[in-house]
Amino acid sequence: MSDNALVIDLREIVKTYVNGPIELEVLHGVSLRVERGEYVAIMGPSGSGKSTLMNLIGCLDRATRGQYRLDGVDVSGLDDNALAEIRLRKLGFVFQGFNLLGRADALSNVALPLFYAGIGGRERSARARAVLTQVGLADRAHHKPSQLSGGQQQRVAIARALVNDPAVLLADEPTGNLDSATSEELLQLFANLHAGGHTILMVTHDEQVAGHARRIVRLRDGNVLSDTLAEAR
Repeated sequence: MSDNALVIDLREIVKTYVNGPIELEVLHGVSLRVERGEYVAIMGPSGSGKSTLMNLIGCLDRATRGQYRLDGVDVSGLDDNALAEIRLRKLGFVFQGFNLLGRADALSNVALPLFYAGIGGRERSARARAVLTQVGLADRAHHKPSQLSGGQQQRVAIARALVNDPAVLLADEPTGNLDSATSEELLQLFANLHAGGHTILMVTHDEQVAGHARRIVRLRDGNVLSDTLAEAR
């Protein structure tokens, strides 16, 4: 595996939480390397460390020890402002709860990261419309979240995650609030995005959801238990 092809490179990551005299080590020297264009599912039971690992990969938290390079940038020693900037430029987030602004329409929700990136209004609108079309919601651009189904809201959230053309799309239980038929539609969208060249890292507890990925990393008790290719679908 060429270092130039790596978009995520975690080396011996340790995460310890301190509460007064009590120290709890949640990750015990985890290493993970993901190449550009991969589709990886991270699985593990409650308490396995998968949410902590996702927070570290998403630059929402810092490792206690170890090195993390994101798309060639060593983020281990970055300050809060630099971490916020790299989150904006390099990462797209999709959450179980959608996290949309209730008073804004789909187009405005999708364009929000571009506003924070300093992109002008006309370009923001054009790029937001383009990704809404990509996720099949061109005709819902001016609908507010309350006027959309759960699956449509998650498509808006995926469009928002894509609008800055991130190096990695991070999805945390993205189908957790959806029925099985809608979940399958969303997973097909993720498959299409992967086929289009996007790098996807998905946290899930669901074996069927993980089976849509091309590689499954299983955690247990803060360690990587296995790292295998998924069965071809």
